[in-house]
Amino acid sequence: MQALPHTYTVAASGQASDSLTIAAGELDNFSVSPPAQFGGPGDQWSPEDLLMASASSCFILSFRAITRASKFDWLSIECQSTGILDKVERSVKFTKITTTVKLVIADGISKDKAAKLLQKAEDLCLISNSLSCSCHLEIEVLTG
Repeated sequence: MQALPHTYTVAASGQASDSLTIAAGELDNFSVSPPAQFGGPGDQWSPEDLLMASASSCFILSFRAITRASKFDWLSIECQSTGILDKVERSVKFTKITTTVKLVIADGISKDKAAKLLQKAEDLCLISNSLSCSCHLEIEVLTG
């Protein structure tokens, strides 16, 4: 890892009624629109979807880094983040994000150690640490 602080820049641009274009450095551009719940088309990524994607992917990448450092072998992981958007006083915001993780490990690997490393990934995840809403982790460790 490079020394902190890190800077990340993303640009959004658009017209009055079209979807927005998101651009970041050398990455492929993509379109963003409001979700269907806010009158959007529902067939493009929304800022709300991107936040949940950030929560899930950051969790998995944190877990991957922790397990690499711990020399802990695992087979596969599935992660889903579900956010509750609600009105609180005068503003609309995410009030809770639940991240559900299914980890598959080989026979003979400690499920307890796997659960501890999953919890450590949640504790170290920079996205969930940056949010003001409550974040909850649900885990399932299977052998396969």
